[in-house]
Amino acid sequence: MSKNFDVVVIGGGPGGYVAAIRAAQLGFSAACIDEWKNAKNGPAPGGTCTNVGCIPSKALLQSSEHYEHAGHAFADHGIEVKGLNLNLGQMLSRKDAIVKQNNDGILYLFKKNKVTFFHGRGSFVKAGGDGYEIKVAGATEETITGKHIILATGSNPRALADAPFDEKLILSNTGALAIDAVPKKLGVIGAGVIGLEMGSVWRRVGADVTVLEALPGFLSAVDEQIAKEAFKLFTKQGLSINLGVKIGAITPGKKDVTVEYTDDKGNAQKAVFDKLIVSIGRVPNTIGLNGEGVGLKLDERGFIAVDGDCKTNLPNVWAVGDVVRGPMLAHKAEEEGVAVAERIAGQHGHVNFNTIPWVIYTSPEIAWVGKTEQQLKAEGIAYKAGTFPFMANGRARALGDTSGMVKFLADAKSDEILGVHIVGPMASELISEAVVAMEFRASSEDIARICHAHPSLSEATKEAALAVDKRSLNF
Repeated sequence: MSKNFDVVVIGGGPGGYVAAIRAAQLGFSAACIDEWKNAKNGPAPGGTCTNVGCIPSKALLQSSEHYEHAGHAFADHGIEVKGLNLNLGQMLSRKDAIVKQNNDGILYLFKKNKVTFFHGRGSFVKAGGDGYEIKVAGATEETITGKHIILATGSNPRALADAPFDEKLILSNTGALAIDAVPKKLGVIGAGVIGLEMGSVWRRVGADVTVLEALPGFLSAVDEQIAKEAFKLFTKQGLSINLGVKIGAITPGKKDVTVEYTDDKGNAQKAVFDKLIVSIGRVPNTIGLNGEGVGLKLDERGFIAVDGDCKTNLPNVWAVGDVVRGPMLAHKAEEEGVAVAERIAGQHGHVNFNTIPWVIYTSPEIAWVGKTEQQLKAEGIAYKAGTFPFMANGRARALGDTSGMVKFLADAKSDEILGVHIVGPMASELISEAVVAMEFRASSEDIARICHAHPSLSEATKEAALAVDKRSLNF
């Protein structure tokens, strides 16, 4: 096996493994280094996304939604369930099996595409005439050389300064996915994507969930009209969401954790939780990379500094995904990984940040792409808006899920679509039509004129586009 490669990727998450595969497809000798381990200390490529993020959380969201439907919604369909029981162990086992399938799938893809995989932690040794020496510290230690290096080391959960994660009482996303008994009282600090998704999972299976959010507004990155609708729906479901909270002392006990905080009215409060999930964002992971040993530049927030093409300050060293600027999204990392591999090959890899979709996989789901209404107002852009509620959609009625709406924002003069925002059933799938439309700089009229299958949830997208011109047909 050659230990000299054209491209060496450090990190096997969505950005890293995809970059290695694309580099191999383009004819380069490619290697990928990743240190994630499974329960048997074997390789578990896929990064946070596959192991303790996107994939396992969606598995638990699906399982918990089935449980809630069996307990509350099936009766409307004439399906009577007696003696309903929760087998949490089986639910977690299913989640773990899905994670392993994805780990094994990535290893298969490496083999199929002739990517050499190294299981261990990758770090810089030195720069030389033939490229960069990279140390792989795993079961054994070895050194390889790469002409081009792609850094895809991802991110880590941000901890509160006075309350480090122990993954027993104070949990990051890792611990939140592996609670072995349903807590009676669950606290969640942070009403972002992870907080809402994990809070939803455990509420559905019986936990009393309280969410504490420092910001005065709910989901400030989301279109305000959509966020208000989501807040109403989540609180109706039973999530207790407290905004404008200032967190004070957090004191772990033997079997619970006490959180002191000040509410939005300035009143001192104290709550005792069986478990506490802290989801206040993530920080770039450059630990153990030895970037300082070769002069790798970081920005003021600790991210690896890159230009618009993901080039670092070092020749032939690139960085993608959570460890660089931009949204911390798996699909953004994938697109950057592909683009960098193509740029190394002399092609013109491209990532359009304006058409990266965002999704929160709660129920209802929230998805959006492009500008929000508040952004357009702040930027002084004249626009038209159109909305359509799922309660007027025949397929949504048949599904028994009529919550939410689709919202279109279009340029007042050209009618070009500037943003699409959805809260409702299968929003994660429906948003793709909007992404395609915006990539082709379509107008709302273009979507309004396209024939959509009936009955389908996608008709709500068409109707919202029609509503931009105030000619919705079914509402």
